[in-house]
Amino acid sequence: MASLSDAHCLVVKIGSALLVENGALRSVWLRGLAEDVARLMARGTQVVLVSSGSIALGRAILGLPAGDLPLEQSQAAAAVGQIELARAYQDALAPHGVKAAQVLMTLEDTTERRRYLNVRNTLAQLLSLGVVPIVNENDTVATDEIRFGDNDRLAAQIAVTIGADQLVLLSDVDGFYSGNPKTDAAAQRYDTIESITPEIEAMAGDPVSSLSKGGMKTKLMAAKTATAGGCAMAIAEGSVMRPLEALEQGANTTWFVPQEDPHTARKRWIAAMKPRGALTVDAGAAQALTRGKSLLPAGVTAISGRFGRGEPVEVLNPDGARVALGLVRYTAAEALEIMGRHSGDIAEILGYAGRAALVHRDDMVL
Repeated sequence: MASLSDAHCLVVKIGSALLVENGALRSVWLRGLAEDVARLMARGTQVVLVSSGSIALGRAILGLPAGDLPLEQSQAAAAVGQIELARAYQDALAPHGVKAAQVLMTLEDTTERRRYLNVRNTLAQLLSLGVVPIVNENDTVATDEIRFGDNDRLAAQIAVTIGADQLVLLSDVDGFYSGNPKTDAAAQRYDTIESITPEIEAMAGDPVSSLSKGGMKTKLMAAKTATAGGCAMAIAEGSVMRPLEALEQGANTTWFVPQEDPHTARKRWIAAMKPRGALTVDAGAAQALTRGKSLLPAGVTAISGRFGRGEPVEVLNPDGARVALGLVRYTAAEALEIMGRHSGDIAEILGYAGRAALVHRDDMVL
C-alpha cells in the first residue's frame, strides 16, 4: 500500500467544501494544510495543490445568491475569488519559507500537445525551484466544451502530466464505500482497490455536498486516469486540521493501486504516437542517445516533415534506422534553423532563449 512517506512527487486536491464554510475561508484549516505541505517538502517531496474554492469565495464577496449561477456570474465570482484564494495560500505558506505560484488551466491545455508541453515544463520548473504550484480550472474563460468540470479529474491529469507518483483527493468522506455511508449504514469502506471493475463503478454515488462538483463517480474517473499513468491515488477525509499528517499516521483512506510506474507509463504513451517528422543525427549523437542523453541541435544533420512544438518525431541514425521516438521542443522551421549548431547559439539564431535540447531524454523512447 502506498504511503506519503514514500512520495517523490505528490498532487493534493482540495475541494471547496473543505476550504470554504458559509462563504468564509477556513483559515485555521488552511494553515494546518500548509504546515503539512512544508513538512513534506522539508524531506524532499515535491507538492502540487489543485484547489477549488474561487467561485465559493467570490460568490460571498459579491453577495450572489445560493444555488446554480448563470455562466457569466460564475465567471465573475471566479475572477474575484481567485485573487482571495491565491493570497490565502501565499499567506499560509509564507511563514514556512515556501513560495506559491498560481496556475490556471482549461481542458484544452492538456489535450493540445503544445499547451500540454508548456504546462508540463512550467510545473517542472516551479517544482525544481521549490515552489508550490496552486492549480485551479480557469473558470473565468472556460466554457463547457473546454472544461474539466471538476477538480478531481484536473488533479489526475496534472499528476499524469508531471509524472507524480501519488495523488490525494481530500474529500468529505474517508474513502471509497460500497454505498453512500451517509445514507447506507451497511456501506463498507475499501482499504485498497487494485482494479476499477464494473462492480466498483456501480457502487459510486452522487455528490453529497452543495459546494462540491465532484462526487464519487468523478473520483473514480480520476482514479482511472491516475493509475493508468502510474500514479497511486487516495481518497481521504480532509476536514480534520492536519489532513496529510492524519493520512500519514494511518487515518482511514482508500488507495487505488497504479498499473505501472509513472516513467514507464509516460514512455508507453509516447511510443504509441505516430511521428509527424524525422530528425537524422550523426553517429556520435545516435550513440549518445543510447547512453540516456538528450538530443541536442548540434547532432542533427537533416530534418523532414512538418511538425509543431510538442509533436512526436522519429530520430534516425546515419543509415536511416530509427533509434528513438520523442516529443520535439521546436517547430520544424525552427529546427531547420538551429540544426548542427551549438545550443548556446539558439538565442542568437531564433531571437529568443530556447531550450538546450531539441528532444529531451524525458520525452524520448529508444
